[in-house]
Amino acid sequence: MPTKKSAAKKPVKKKRPVKRRNHLDPTPKILIFDVDGVLVDVRETFWLSALQTVRELTGKRATMAELHKWKSKPGNNDDWNMIANWVTALGHPISYEEARAAFQKFYWGTDGEPGNVVKEKLLLTGKQLEKWAGRFEINLFTGRTRKEYAYTFDKWPHSKYFRMVVTMDDVTRKKPAPDGVLKILGNRDPKSALYLGDNIDDALSAKAAGVRFMGILGPKDPDYRARAVRFRKLDALALLPRITDLNKWL
Repeated sequence: MPTKKSAAKKPVKKKRPVKRRNHLDPTPKILIFDVDGVLVDVRETFWLSALQTVRELTGKRATMAELHKWKSKPGNNDDWNMIANWVTALGHPISYEEARAAFQKFYWGTDGEPGNVVKEKLLLTGKQLEKWAGRFEINLFTGRTRKEYAYTFDKWPHSKYFRMVVTMDDVTRKKPAPDGVLKILGNRDPKSALYLGDNIDDALSAKAAGVRFMGILGPKDPDYRARAVRFRKLDALALLPRITDLNKWL
């Protein structure tokens, strides 16, 4: 009798290896955020005001790429200090106070006309911050003054999730000194914290405090390669295109 042909076996599909997502070990308990370029888009506020100030004081139409080159120099997280150094290097010596006064009218406005500050935009939602606050302690260490911080955040209901806010007015030594980070930590283990910033001074501050650091830097940002190299030399754990990409690590 004819025998039945056995059913052809279906080829077994090989399972693709599961791609592991990035992970921080140990998982931080404390998150510390810079503000400008991290939580707030300041391209049309602080950065535009800086370019306008340089042009007024020197007659030179400066570019965003030039601004970031000056921003990347240690100590220039403070926009007024950066402007004073930049303008002086262009052959127009000015003091820190003169740079500050010239900048203020573009940022805050004059004669009843609003300045660039009204263009500020948050880079994360309140819902996202609330989610992080449910798992971590949230703090800010910013190079802003207390007045600049208050303008942006006092009316935002989700600012209640910030346990501590340290501005330039709250420390004796500004970034890149670690004073603000240490003020937030108190006597706690630096390894329990993670600092996120977009400036070289942020990375220097974190390193001096013994705190892990991630840089906020998108591939289309001005002077990306040079800034990326600097961040990696300062032991940045990762370069995140935007602050919400932190979720891939937590």
